[in-house]
Amino acid sequence: MWKHWMAMMATAGSLSAHAGIEINQAQEADLDGIRGIGPGTSARILQARREAPFADWPDLIRRVKGIGPASARRLSAEGVTVGGQPFAGAPAGAAATGRLPADPQSGSR
Repeated sequence: MWKHWMAMMATAGSLSAHAGIEINQAQEADLDGIRGIGPGTSARILQARREAPFADWPDLIRRVKGIGPASARRLSAEGVTVGGQPFAGAPAGAAATGRLPADPQSGSR
């Protein structure tokens, strides 16, 4: 029984790791769990969001020091959205899966 429960919890954890995170609704713990966002960036996101929700990715990039187009692409690839939308410069399908699509040329992501 214990092993079955642990397997279910591991599966649930891996599924949630690939679930999308809306930046305008994310809590501090949600943000800290995203690869590429540390405590400092989490604090800056939350502080800027207290003033007003982010309208879109350019608004997030403009208002949060340390987030530029390159980091926005990485965050979008991790499943982060702003206003329900992935970053326009992110690879197709990245926000839906939380993963970068495989590169058929190199055999890697």
